Amino acid sequence: MKIGLVLSSTPAYSETFFNSKIKGLQKNGFEVVLFVNSKDTHFDLCTVKEQVKFRSFFIVVFFLKSLGLLLTKLSTLLKFISLERKRNVSFKSILKKLILNQHILQESNVDWLHFGFATQAIGRENIAKAIGAKMAVSLRGFDIGIYPLKNPKCYDLLWESIDKLHVISNDLLNLAYDNGFKKNVPYQKITPAIDTSFFINQSLNNSSNNNQLQLMTIGRLHWKKDYTSVIMALKNLKDRGLDFKYTIIGDGPEEEKLKYLVYELGLINSIIFTGKISQKEILIYFKKSHFYLQYSLQEGFCNAVLEAQSMGVLPIVSDAEGLSENVLNNKTGWVIQKNSPKLLADKIVEVSNLPESIKEKIRSQAIKRVSKEFNVEKQKKEFIDFYTL
Repeated sequence: MKIGLVLSSTPAYSETFFNSKIKGLQKNGFEVVLFVNSKDTHFDLCTVKEQVKFRSFFIVVFFLKSLGLLLTKLSTLLKFISLERKRNVSFKSILKKLILNQHILQESNVDWLHFGFATQAIGRENIAKAIGAKMAVSLRGFDIGIYPLKNPKCYDLLWESIDKLHVISNDLLNLAYDNGFKKNVPYQKITPAIDTSFFINQSLNNSSNNNQLQLMTIGRLHWKKDYTSVIMALKNLKDRGLDFKYTIIGDGPEEEKLKYLVYELGLINSIIFTGKISQKEILIYFKKSHFYLQYSLQEGFCNAVLEAQSMGVLPIVSDAEGLSENVLNNKTGWVIQKNSPKLLADKIVEVSNLPESIKEKIRSQAIKRVSKEFNVEKQKKEFIDFYTL
């Protein structure tokens, strides 16, 4: 069986979700080809087909080149045009689609064309059918939690075209239904996974030499992560006299705003921005942290929360999509209502004051659950089932 994966670019080394999926499929006899807008020359896990670089200066050259390639697949070309015309797409738009998707349209014997993010399938709803493949789409968070708010009915054509949907949480599936996904179309929930042996085998040493509480978060500095509420909660804790150190790992568009907020609130000595750092450096922070905070407004699932649990770092998370499935409230961590700094501050104090025996029970339950439910080998098997069942 041949699987075509559509992504914006070849996966980076750290993107274990896609890399482990590719390796798992290949190990079980599947052929995998990646269709991307841009590729890294160092990527060598599978065949990669790159989108034509569309530049107006060379439009005639690109048109002739693309048309020549597509004429070798004349039946595919005619089928695609016919499908587009049935939806009243103009010939000008069809021509542009032919050029930009020629790297997919010229591929032979693809059984499944799987778009890694739903937004990548918009305007390409007829590609799979044109090449004789089944169409699958993944929902990961932003594409169903935020994008439809700005673009109502953006998936109406997509829902009519797909053969199977992949979601990473039940919350995202419900959002899909709210946005018009048809209940008679098959779906499968396959959550993110981590290399549990890598994280669990690390020795944990989160007992500090003093009484200072160590907190951390990993993620892009983006409004949907709601670092503002976390910082306001920590200001509340500072005013109560709690001694803490909060480390934020990552970069993003909100960096300047958040650093200024920290300065304004007098928290410069309590909150650290590391920027992007290596996995080995992240492990150092995991080892010395007591709590992991993920107080997002919107979330897909969040691998970093899985990693924290696997390392024995106690998670306190919001009830944003996916997080309440990632963390079981009062069993493997704590889930609280989002967008309430006072509530977050109170929960941090409450958990800090719990007996060590209860904390250790939560840690143990989290480590066992992540190892059993969110390991890479389990995920690989689920993707094989996705394409074969």
